[in-house]
Amino acid sequence: MALAHYYRILGLRTGASFGDVKLAYRNLARLYHPDINPGDHLAKEKFIQVTQAYQALVNELPVEAIAAQRKATPSPATKAPAQTTPIAAARPSVPAVSPPAKEVELTVSPTPGGSEADQQLKVNSFKQLRELFKGQRFPRAVALVEGLVQRFPEDPEIRQWHAITYYRWGHDLLNHGNLKKAEACLKKARRVDPQNRSLRQALHHDFQRLEQLRQAPVPQAQ
Repeated sequence: MALAHYYRILGLRTGASFGDVKLAYRNLARLYHPDINPGDHLAKEKFIQVTQAYQALVNELPVEAIAAQRKATPSPATKAPAQTTPIAAARPSVPAVSPPAKEVELTVSPTPGGSEADQQLKVNSFKQLRELFKGQRFPRAVALVEGLVQRFPEDPEIRQWHAITYYRWGHDLLNHGNLKKAEACLKKARRVDPQNRSLRQALHHDFQRLEQLRQAPVPQAQ
Protein backbone atom coordinates (compact mmCIF):
# COMPACT_ATOMS: atom_id res chain seq x y z
CA MET A 1 0.00 0.00 0.00
CA ALA A 2 1.31 3.52 -0.82
CA LEU A 3 3.00 5.34 2.04
CA ALA A 4 0.84 8.40 1.33
CA HIS A 5 -2.14 6.37 2.52
CA TYR A 6 -0.47 5.71 5.88
CA TYR A 7 0.40 9.37 6.29
CA ARG A 8 -3.27 10.23 5.65
CA ILE A 9 -4.42 7.74 8.30
CA LEU A 10 -2.27 9.64 10.81
CA GLY A 11 -3.55 13.00 9.53
CA LEU A 12 -0.15 14.00 8.13
CA ARG A 13 1.25 15.20 4.84
CA THR A 14 3.48 12.84 2.89
CA GLY A 15 7.08 13.14 4.05
CA ALA A 16 6.32 14.34 7.59
CA SER A 17 9.18 13.95 10.05
CA PHE A 18 9.57 11.02 12.41
CA GLY A 19 8.67 13.33 15.31
CA ASP A 20 5.37 14.28 13.67
CA VAL A 21 4.61 10.64 12.87
CA LYS A 22 5.27 9.57 16.44
CA LEU A 23 3.23 12.42 17.95
CA ALA A 24 0.26 11.82 15.62
CA TYR A 25 0.33 8.11 16.42
CA ARG A 26 0.35 8.67 20.17
CA ASN A 27 -2.53 11.16 20.00
CA LEU A 28 -4.66 8.91 17.81
CA ALA A 29 -3.83 5.78 19.78
CA ARG A 30 -5.01 7.46 22.97
CA LEU A 31 -8.09 8.77 21.20
CA TYR A 32 -9.16 5.36 19.90
CA HIS A 33 -7.75 3.08 22.60
CA PRO A 34 -10.21 0.21 23.35
CA ASP A 35 -9.92 0.85 27.09
CA ILE A 36 -11.59 4.25 26.76
CA ASN A 37 -13.97 3.13 24.00
CA PRO A 38 -15.47 -0.06 25.46
CA GLY A 39 -17.71 -1.82 22.96
CA ASP A 40 -16.99 0.70 20.18
CA HIS A 41 -15.97 -1.47 17.24
CA LEU A 42 -15.33 1.55 15.02
CA ALA A 43 -12.84 2.95 17.52
CA LYS A 44 -11.15 -0.45 17.78
CA GLU A 45 -10.78 -0.61 14.01
CA LYS A 46 -9.32 2.91 13.93
CA PHE A 47 -6.88 1.96 16.68
CA ILE A 48 -5.68 -0.99 14.60
CA GLN A 49 -5.36 1.19 11.49
CA VAL A 50 -3.27 3.89 13.15
CA THR A 51 -1.00 1.29 14.74
CA GLN A 52 -0.45 -0.43 11.39
CA ALA A 53 0.15 2.93 9.69
CA TYR A 54 2.73 3.93 12.29
CA GLN A 55 4.58 0.63 11.95
CA ALA A 56 4.58 0.84 8.15
CA LEU A 57 5.98 4.37 8.17
CA VAL A 58 8.65 3.60 10.77
CA ASN A 59 9.77 0.59 8.74
CA GLU A 60 10.28 2.85 5.72
CA LEU A 61 12.01 5.78 7.45
CA PRO A 62 15.83 5.62 7.36
CA VAL A 63 17.31 4.71 10.72
CA GLU A 64 19.67 7.69 10.40
CA ALA A 65 16.77 10.10 10.02
CA ILE A 66 15.05 8.71 13.11
CA ALA A 67 18.23 8.94 15.16
CA ALA A 68 18.89 12.50 13.96
CA GLN A 69 15.36 13.57 14.85
CA ARG A 70 15.65 12.19 18.37
CA LYS A 71 19.11 13.66 18.87
CA ALA A 72 17.93 17.08 17.68
CA THR A 73 15.08 17.12 20.20
CA PRO A 74 16.36 18.52 23.54
CA SER A 75 15.35 16.56 26.60
CA PRO A 76 13.71 18.64 29.36
CA ALA A 77 15.67 18.78 32.59
CA THR A 78 12.88 16.94 34.35
CA LYS A 79 13.19 13.86 32.14
CA ALA A 80 14.53 10.68 33.69
CA PRO A 81 18.17 9.85 32.85
CA ALA A 82 17.09 6.70 31.06
CA GLN A 83 15.68 8.83 28.26
CA THR A 84 19.13 10.21 27.42
CA THR A 85 20.71 6.85 26.60
CA PRO A 86 22.17 6.39 23.08
CA ILE A 87 19.75 5.34 20.32
CA ALA A 88 20.14 1.77 19.16
CA ALA A 89 20.75 1.11 15.48
CA ALA A 90 17.79 -1.25 15.16
CA ARG A 91 14.51 0.09 13.80
CA PRO A 92 12.06 1.06 16.54
CA SER A 93 9.02 -1.05 17.12
CA VAL A 94 5.54 0.37 17.68
CA PRO A 95 5.52 1.86 21.20
CA ALA A 96 3.14 0.08 23.51
CA VAL A 97 0.02 2.08 24.39
CA SER A 98 -0.61 1.52 28.06
CA PRO A 99 -4.12 1.34 29.44
CA PRO A 100 -5.29 4.81 30.48
CA ALA A 101 -4.72 4.02 34.18
CA LYS A 102 -0.97 3.94 33.45
CA GLU A 103 -0.88 6.98 31.15
CA VAL A 104 -1.37 9.81 33.63
CA GLU A 105 2.32 10.51 34.26
CA LEU A 106 3.08 10.37 30.53
CA THR A 107 0.23 12.46 29.22
CA VAL A 108 -0.25 15.13 31.90
CA SER A 109 2.34 17.89 31.79
CA PRO A 110 2.66 20.65 34.42
CA THR A 111 0.25 23.51 33.97
CA PRO A 112 2.10 26.72 33.04
CA GLY A 113 2.94 28.75 36.13
CA GLY A 114 0.89 26.50 38.39
CA SER A 115 1.56 25.72 42.03
CA GLU A 116 2.10 22.24 43.41
CA ALA A 117 -1.58 22.16 44.36
CA ASP A 118 -2.51 23.12 40.79
CA GLN A 119 -0.42 20.28 39.39
CA GLN A 120 -2.05 17.78 41.73
CA LEU A 121 -5.50 19.06 40.84
CA LYS A 122 -4.74 18.62 37.16
CA VAL A 123 -3.51 15.05 37.61
CA ASN A 124 -6.50 14.10 39.76
CA SER A 125 -8.89 15.73 37.31
CA PHE A 126 -7.38 13.78 34.43
CA LYS A 127 -7.84 10.53 36.31
CA GLN A 128 -11.47 11.45 36.99
CA LEU A 129 -12.02 12.48 33.38
CA ARG A 130 -10.67 9.18 32.16
CA GLU A 131 -13.04 7.27 34.44
CA LEU A 132 -15.98 9.34 33.22
CA PHE A 133 -15.04 8.45 29.64
CA LYS A 134 -14.99 4.76 30.55
CA GLY A 135 -18.42 5.04 32.14
CA GLN A 136 -19.72 7.12 29.19
CA ARG A 137 -20.81 9.83 31.63
CA PHE A 138 -20.24 12.60 29.15
CA PRO A 139 -22.36 15.45 30.62
CA ARG A 140 -20.41 15.04 33.88
CA ALA A 141 -17.15 14.96 31.92
CA VAL A 142 -18.07 18.21 30.15
CA ALA A 143 -18.87 19.88 33.48
CA LEU A 144 -15.53 18.77 34.88
CA VAL A 145 -13.44 19.92 31.94
CA GLU A 146 -15.21 23.26 31.58
CA GLY A 147 -14.40 23.94 35.21
CA LEU A 148 -10.76 23.17 34.44
CA VAL A 149 -10.82 25.58 31.49
CA GLN A 150 -11.87 28.38 33.83
CA ARG A 151 -9.24 27.40 36.40
CA PHE A 152 -6.40 27.02 33.86
CA PRO A 153 -7.28 29.31 30.90
CA GLU A 154 -3.70 29.41 29.58
CA ASP A 155 -3.08 25.65 29.61
CA PRO A 156 -3.16 24.25 26.03
CA GLU A 157 -3.43 20.69 27.32
CA ILE A 158 -6.67 21.51 29.14
CA ARG A 159 -7.98 22.96 25.88
CA GLN A 160 -7.18 19.64 24.22
CA TRP A 161 -9.06 17.74 26.91
CA HIS A 162 -11.99 20.13 26.46
CA ALA A 163 -12.19 19.43 22.72
CA ILE A 164 -11.74 15.68 23.07
CA THR A 165 -14.48 15.53 25.72
CA TYR A 166 -16.96 17.15 23.34
CA TYR A 167 -15.75 14.88 20.55
CA ARG A 168 -16.32 11.79 22.73
CA TRP A 169 -19.81 12.93 23.64
CA GLY A 170 -20.67 13.75 20.04
CA HIS A 171 -19.34 10.38 18.89
CA ASP A 172 -21.48 8.59 21.51
CA LEU A 173 -24.58 10.59 20.55
CA LEU A 174 -23.94 9.69 16.93
CA ASN A 175 -23.82 6.01 17.85
CA HIS A 176 -27.20 6.40 19.54
CA GLY A 177 -28.82 8.24 16.64
CA ASN A 178 -29.14 11.64 18.32
CA LEU A 179 -27.91 13.49 15.25
CA LYS A 180 -28.81 17.06 16.16
CA LYS A 181 -27.08 17.02 19.52
CA ALA A 182 -24.17 15.02 18.11
CA GLU A 183 -23.57 17.72 15.51
CA ALA A 184 -23.58 20.43 18.17
CA CYS A 185 -20.98 18.56 20.24
CA LEU A 186 -18.74 17.83 17.26
CA LYS A 187 -18.84 21.48 16.17
CA LYS A 188 -17.97 22.55 19.70
CA ALA A 189 -14.96 20.21 19.67
CA ARG A 190 -13.79 21.71 16.37
CA ARG A 191 -14.12 25.28 17.68
CA VAL A 192 -12.29 24.57 20.92
CA ASP A 193 -9.12 23.07 19.40
CA PRO A 194 -9.05 23.73 15.64
CA GLN A 195 -5.26 23.22 15.36
CA ASN A 196 -5.29 19.62 16.61
CA ARG A 197 -4.61 17.60 13.45
CA SER A 198 -5.41 14.22 14.98
CA LEU A 199 -8.71 15.48 16.33
CA ARG A 200 -9.54 17.13 12.99
CA GLN A 201 -9.21 13.77 11.28
CA ALA A 202 -11.50 12.08 13.79
CA LEU A 203 -14.05 14.88 13.49
CA HIS A 204 -13.94 14.73 9.70
CA HIS A 205 -14.81 11.03 9.87
CA ASP A 206 -17.74 11.64 12.23
CA PHE A 207 -19.09 14.57 10.21
CA GLN A 208 -19.07 12.31 7.13
CA ARG A 209 -20.91 9.64 9.08
CA LEU A 210 -23.39 12.22 10.34
CA GLU A 211 -24.18 13.25 6.77
CA GLN A 212 -24.60 9.64 5.69
CA LEU A 213 -27.03 8.96 8.53
CA ARG A 214 -29.05 12.04 7.62
CA GLN A 215 -29.33 10.91 4.01
CA ALA A 216 -30.26 7.35 4.89
CA PRO A 217 -33.89 6.45 4.04
CA VAL A 218 -36.25 6.37 6.98
CA PRO A 219 -37.83 2.91 7.46
CA GLN A 220 -41.59 2.90 6.80
CA ALA A 221 -43.85 1.84 9.63
CA GLN A 222 -45.63 -1.46 9.07
